[in-house]
Amino acid sequence: MTVDTVIGKNNHQAIVTLVDRNSKFTLMKKVEAKQARVVMDAIVHLLKPVQAHALTITSDNGKEFSYHEEIAKALDTEFYFANPYQSWQRGLNEHTNGLIREYFPKKTEFKHITDEQIVEVQNRLNARLRKILNYKTPAEVFFDTITKSYAAV
Repeated sequence: MTVDTVIGKNNHQAIVTLVDRNSKFTLMKKVEAKQARVVMDAIVHLLKPVQAHALTITSDNGKEFSYHEEIAKALDTEFYFANPYQSWQRGLNEHTNGLIREYFPKKTEFKHITDEQIVEVQNRLNARLRKILNYKTPAEVFFDTITKSYAAV
């Protein structure tokens, strides 16, 4: 998984985004502030149901990820950081954030965005056919992987 934040107008509020590298499946949660504890809680909340499939998490070097050790422990995963000023190392997350900006352009006041709208955008992204996935959706690929992993047990 890669993790990042999309920031609202005047740095008020943010959307935490998690993207699975293989399936491009996206999870999103609005947070009231870009503070480490709040971001940590959002990441754990989003990944707890699928933690067996979140083997690693990679983020940029933002202060909002300073509770990375607690996240890794809570989810029993490894947490990595991209090299500073090397956004290409997290290109998938940057691309996904660009797709999110189609729905919530820069200078959007996030306090007016509801949790239902966040879920709607998340569902649209996960239902979007992707050429890189042989014209399957991220949801199809992600849940197919989960189903196969349980069938193999």
